[in-house]
Amino acid sequence: MKFKTLMLTLLFAVSSISVTAGETLNGAGASFPYPVYTAWAHMYHQATSNKVNYQSIGSGGGIRQIKARTVEFGGTDAPLKAEDLNKDGLLQFPAVIGGVVPVVNIEGLENVKIKLPRKTLAKIFLGEIKTWDHPEIVAANPGIEIPKTPKKVEENIAVIHRSDGSGTTAIFTTFLATVYPEWETKVGKGKSVKWPAGIGGKGNEGVASYVKMIKNSIGYVEFAYAKQNKLNYVLLDNQEGNFVEPSFEAFKEAAAYAKWEQDKGYYLWLVDAPGAGSWPIAGATFIMMAKEKPESNKKVVKFFDWAFNNGDAAAQKLIYVPLPSVLKDNIRDYWKKHNLY
Repeated sequence: MKFKTLMLTLLFAVSSISVTAGETLNGAGASFPYPVYTAWAHMYHQATSNKVNYQSIGSGGGIRQIKARTVEFGGTDAPLKAEDLNKDGLLQFPAVIGGVVPVVNIEGLENVKIKLPRKTLAKIFLGEIKTWDHPEIVAANPGIEIPKTPKKVEENIAVIHRSDGSGTTAIFTTFLATVYPEWETKVGKGKSVKWPAGIGGKGNEGVASYVKMIKNSIGYVEFAYAKQNKLNYVLLDNQEGNFVEPSFEAFKEAAAYAKWEQDKGYYLWLVDAPGAGSWPIAGATFIMMAKEKPESNKKVVKFFDWAFNNGDAAAQKLIYVPLPSVLKDNIRDYWKKHNLY
């Protein structure tokens, strides 16, 4: 009898362990949403015992891995067009909205927010403006003592860009191409471009690290990385001509004008949105799944539906904008059409 009782106890213990272990979901891609996905995954595991492993490898890597079917979902900030989704047998939906911000480390101005006109920003990354005391920067910042460039020094701006295929880069270069035609002509836009100037860092993490280390540098990162690394960011002029500071409210205003289309896989760019207070380099980040894998897709949907219901406060704390309720419901309808919800 004692033996039988012991066996029943062991069986119950094993059963309890298997329930506690839960499911494991594997994804990879954009570094832009990594902070919020990490927060959601931690909360999700606490609530359900299910694990979500997400590798921050850049949007290009996320697209490659989901096309190769080596992960259950891919992340990208550069959405795929409907024809590309159909060609590769993929589903796509947005998950959260954020902002890309230029960050600087200017010697003598570590705690000063300078204004950078949009065309001036493009000229810096194009290599046309090479010093911080250039007349265009000085004129935009009356009352701020811009450090003088030492004599015989031809350039003192260190440009930092992404070295990997990046949706953050796609958002940033799409903005530069929109506001400065010469950028479109000479460089173009996309996840990977041939940079005219600067050095590359891998991921938002790498760019943030380089800007933090290198004096007189400028780079671009998702806003959460600027906040986490205590990086100084600039003010930018938006479509209305107002210089604005990156913030939850500024990203939210930019997102308010978005018109999402389900039948196009929600393909949409949010750069240079209208609105008096809109941040001009806002962007959504997207999730991709393989059409032919309904069982793993249901696990993906289960996680993001949980995040849509329970993760808004965590997203806002990290300065991401949760999707509007009407868009979340539209996405749930999209899942239903594919028998995933």
